[in-house]
Amino acid sequence: MRTISLLFILPTILLAQEKTVTPAVKQQGKYDTNKFSQMYDLLATPNMFRTASGAPGPAYYQQQADYKIDVELDDKNAKLSGSETITYYNNSPDNLEYLWIQLDQNQAAKNSQSPLVENEKIEQVLPVNKFTNEYLKPGLERGFNIEYVKDVKGSPLSYTINQTMMRINLETPMKPGTSISFSIKWWYNINNYQQDGGRSGYELFEKEGNRLYVIAQFYPRMAVYNDVEGWQNMQFWGGGEFALPFGNFDVNVTVPADHVVDATGELINRSEVFTPEQVKRYALAQKTFDKPVVIVTQAEAEAAEKGFSNQKKTWKFSAKNVRDFGIASSRKFIYDAMAVQLSGKVVMAESVYPKEANPLWGETSTMTVAHTLKSYSSHTFDYPYPKAVSVSAEDQGMEYPMICWNFGRPDENGKTSEQIKNGMIGVVVHEVGHNFFPMIVNSDERQWTWMDEGLNSFMEYMAEQELGTNFPSRRGPAKNIVPYMSGDQKFLEPIMSNSENIIQFGNNAYGKPAAGLNILRETIMGRELFDYAFKMYANRWKFKHPTPEDFFRTMEDASAVDLDWFFRGWFYSTDFVDIGINEVKQYYVTETPTIALKDAKVRKGRFGQDKGPFVYLIASDNAELNPTAKKPFKIEEVSSLSEYVNQKLTAEERTTLKNPKYFYEVEFNKPGGMPMPIIVQITYEDGSVDNYKYPAQIWRQNNETAKKVYATTKAIKQIQIDPKLETADIDVTNNAWPKVETKSKFD
Repeated sequence: MRTISLLFILPTILLAQEKTVTPAVKQQGKYDTNKFSQMYDLLATPNMFRTASGAPGPAYYQQQADYKIDVELDDKNAKLSGSETITYYNNSPDNLEYLWIQLDQNQAAKNSQSPLVENEKIEQVLPVNKFTNEYLKPGLERGFNIEYVKDVKGSPLSYTINQTMMRINLETPMKPGTSISFSIKWWYNINNYQQDGGRSGYELFEKEGNRLYVIAQFYPRMAVYNDVEGWQNMQFWGGGEFALPFGNFDVNVTVPADHVVDATGELINRSEVFTPEQVKRYALAQKTFDKPVVIVTQAEAEAAEKGFSNQKKTWKFSAKNVRDFGIASSRKFIYDAMAVQLSGKVVMAESVYPKEANPLWGETSTMTVAHTLKSYSSHTFDYPYPKAVSVSAEDQGMEYPMICWNFGRPDENGKTSEQIKNGMIGVVVHEVGHNFFPMIVNSDERQWTWMDEGLNSFMEYMAEQELGTNFPSRRGPAKNIVPYMSGDQKFLEPIMSNSENIIQFGNNAYGKPAAGLNILRETIMGRELFDYAFKMYANRWKFKHPTPEDFFRTMEDASAVDLDWFFRGWFYSTDFVDIGINEVKQYYVTETPTIALKDAKVRKGRFGQDKGPFVYLIASDNAELNPTAKKPFKIEEVSSLSEYVNQKLTAEERTTLKNPKYFYEVEFNKPGGMPMPIIVQITYEDGSVDNYKYPAQIWRQNNETAKKVYATTKAIKQIQIDPKLETADIDVTNNAWPKVETKSKFD
């Protein structure tokens, strides 16, 4: 090893990299503030209901609504009629002067306000069927028709309907710790959802005149009352989905006798609605863990769809501790199922689908359901319900407890493209995954879409990647959200925006939260810390009503990672990530310092206590500045440093000394407003690589630039920021030194 005494380091040429910012992203994000301040200004004050740790407090409560429902499907007229008895429990500390009921079907009624707030334009070219439906047909009479609201004695109850909400006017306030029962009778016309839109309705198979029904929001439903909103009685405009209390459901579904039905809950009269052979097949499915068992075969479904029975059957379902109820019914249904072993129990994965969905659905759907239950359970908690059902309903993707509707079918010849297959797998994972968020971790979808869609999209990404097929996930990877985050600020809102106020709904409420959580897991926190905290949140709030604050606080509380800067920037602003290399200075060692370097110790003032000898580094010339130059930097041996090393250090210490030959000072800049760790990959001339990651807190005192020094034994060939595209950096043209020419969109 060679020793060095008096060394000088001077800067070389400034290596600046210019950044071009498009007009669309010149403006910094909205709500710009101190990037690293704690979020006391944004979060609700902790209290006895919700603690500062993010856990439910000692006074936490939630209401309960139990339902006994009888519904009948009129297949010939596409009409649903029903009656229900609701028993509502006031577990709050408050007196309730009235109750609020959700009438979601009224969002499509003739007097609905929803169409009035939507912008319209003329489409100059329309298919004749769309023109007829749009301008010629009078349209289906939609919305609930309420026949009565009665108390437990059968006496009429006073009520007021305001659009999609109905207020039950109580004669005397409902006291804490009491319950009330009342009954409602109603009917409505079922919509063709492919023609009229909607999250439920029927799919019409025109050749044979059959319908496939996916029925939801079909009954008047209790609204949520809690410590955050009081009554969550925001109108249903069509975007923000649902907020519902948990309860127990007993539901009788009467349909034509040739229909097959699946629904939320356990079927309690299986032997009455299936043939003995089908019952045996189901019993086999309960013991089969490797592949689905077909319970209603395609041949049986094809035979049923040829006729229209005038007889009726009633299917009886019972569901415990669920927030909602969904039904699927058709004479076209093939039905298969298999058992899924979780750590604590066995549950059933099931699918119902028409012959038009085969062979794709028979091969793929139930297996995907099973995989989803295993994946989600491993990251949260064991799936607690007895089954999960995937229903083939074209042009749909919607979720309810234990049941969901999913799109994706082969062509008329039974052929399936990779795009269709992957789309179908993705939607099955996503919709089945909603059983966890928000069906169990029961967030308020009417207010915060991201709390179910964003968290679920992140979970979907992990489940897709765990398939082991290099699945082409749309949402989750940080790089996939770059086009959205680099867009015009006029069309962006913070994630923490009400569901109805979002312009780019999918990117804002699904894609950006999913990418952000992936960045937290892979880049900021690491999997071990993230997974523990995320599982803690899921377990703290399963079968409860969490808020955003509960999520943010739990992720910090369970990990000891300060994330206020991340949540403030990623969720409460529209700041984007853009980190670049602003300049690189390169140095060499010399015995001849400049006057400025000689006086450097004087400029340090009282901190310059050292008496020498001093080590100086001086800027290299242009040739030495070239990172690919073959000529090594000259390191001069100076006796004073040699004497220091030999006299002050032991022989053992001297054997561990490094021998740096190259010195680089790299200045990073941050044109983007969103802080993020700086991930650096250094490639040397010999092809070897070093990787560095600097926490986001490197920006805490200087929001514009940060500097790092690299003293190396080898010349640096390239410095690259974020080489794996982990941070959603919107402009990678400033990420490399020397600057790398990138192809334009035109190229």
